[in-house]
Amino acid sequence: MPFTGLLLEKAGAQFAASIHSLNESDLPPGEVLIRVSHSTLNYKDALAIQNRAPVVRNFPMVAGVDLAGVVEASNDARWKSGDAVLVNGWGLGESRWGGLAQLCRVPADFPIRLSGGMTAATAMAIGTAGYTAMLCVNALERSGLRTGMGDVLVTGAAGGVGSIAINVLARLGYRVVASTGRMTEADYLKSLGATDVIDRAELSAAGKPLQKERWIAVVDSVGSHTLANACAGTKYRGWVAACGLAQGMDFPATVAPFILRGVSLLGIDSVRAPVVEREAAWKRLAELIDPAKLALITRKISLAEAIAASAELLAGKVRGRLLVEVG
Repeated sequence: MPFTGLLLEKAGAQFAASIHSLNESDLPPGEVLIRVSHSTLNYKDALAIQNRAPVVRNFPMVAGVDLAGVVEASNDARWKSGDAVLVNGWGLGESRWGGLAQLCRVPADFPIRLSGGMTAATAMAIGTAGYTAMLCVNALERSGLRTGMGDVLVTGAAGGVGSIAINVLARLGYRVVASTGRMTEADYLKSLGATDVIDRAELSAAGKPLQKERWIAVVDSVGSHTLANACAGTKYRGWVAACGLAQGMDFPATVAPFILRGVSLLGIDSVRAPVVEREAAWKRLAELIDPAKLALITRKISLAEAIAASAELLAGKVRGRLLVEVG
């Protein structure tokens, strides 16, 4: 069965990303064959497609860490033809052919059933970015965060994780401070639920090891100096959820916030999170996401546009989420 996908190929120093015609027989083994209708374009996808970081573990590789669609065929009793499902993480687009293609074959443990009235398009408008944002919020609340305790800082606010984190936190009743390098997006961020918007320049350069206490919790998708300064400005016994590295993988900080203020740094991994945490995050997203706000966050593109859009994403020119209409 022929299908189309975004294929990444590399031979020595020669790298190519192209929309390619493939066959079902090319797919890796797995119990569940999924006909993909929608996918997304995430920061990690953009890095892989533009060959900007060693995201891909082996070549050739179909890009895409996310997918949603229906089961085409299954030899596992948990899934039957026609089941509406989503898959994200688990090495898709890195070590296993991913979701930026019309067909994908995965192990039976990978899919999650679409429920709560969520469509494939809605699921992928949320995507790994929104799922990661929800994992962050869930981790902060498991640690003890409650409304009324203080502001919550969201860094990289105009990006996918940031945009959905702001909306979710605001829906839950938190007062949100949004940090962005695009102050022209202040009105957009406030429309999502942010109370205050600050310039990322306040956080993106080297700062003091311990700073004025400004927020009780943080959702950070940026890393580097931004994460260090976010920790340094967190209130006594507050929490910081770290899930990204848009500024860098380094963490130029000291132990001061952790041993003098008891700040907790929570690492958030979306790729290998247990199924129970995935299901809880997606269930909560179905309950909390405002469809009107999600539409404001989302830009639709075709599979053919994904390569050019990945360059825009890395250049910081994309607001919110990129929904790829694959089917």
